[in-house]
Amino acid sequence: MKITLITVGKIKESYFRDAIREYTKRLGRYCTLEICEVQDEKTPEGASQALTDAILDREGERIVKKIPENGYVITLEIKGKKLDSAAFGNMIEKLGVQGKSHLIFIIGGSLGLHKKVRDRADLAVSFSDMTFPHQLMRIILLEQIYRGYRIVKGEPYHK
Repeated sequence: MKITLITVGKIKESYFRDAIREYTKRLGRYCTLEICEVQDEKTPEGASQALTDAILDREGERIVKKIPENGYVITLEIKGKKLDSAAFGNMIEKLGVQGKSHLIFIIGGSLGLHKKVRDRADLAVSFSDMTFPHQLMRIILLEQIYRGYRIVKGEPYHK
């Protein structure tokens, strides 16, 4: 299976890059992983709704251009479906069995995702009602994908 993460913005902190590198290495046993970063837009403090909408639109255009035609798109959204780790792993396995061999996970920037990106999604998933920085969410997502594979394969993993 191929898994692509489309994310807004670059990872600047070395400790986040180290964690991403570690989970990328671990996931190599289970899937082919690609991380595609699109440029984020600077959002000034106290941005108007019109400016916020324009920023989301520009980031959304960049994201949509990176989505392959044949991929199964999963957006990360606060209002998405909540799954525990086992259900998340089972979902990935079930999609593969159904012939969905390329999963695309999308993590928005600090303002979230534009409607055009959310409308393109086959599934929206929520990891929490809390808001996380998109840099940290990338690591959380990779860890959960790895955990899901371990659970499905019956391999030990910390609970």
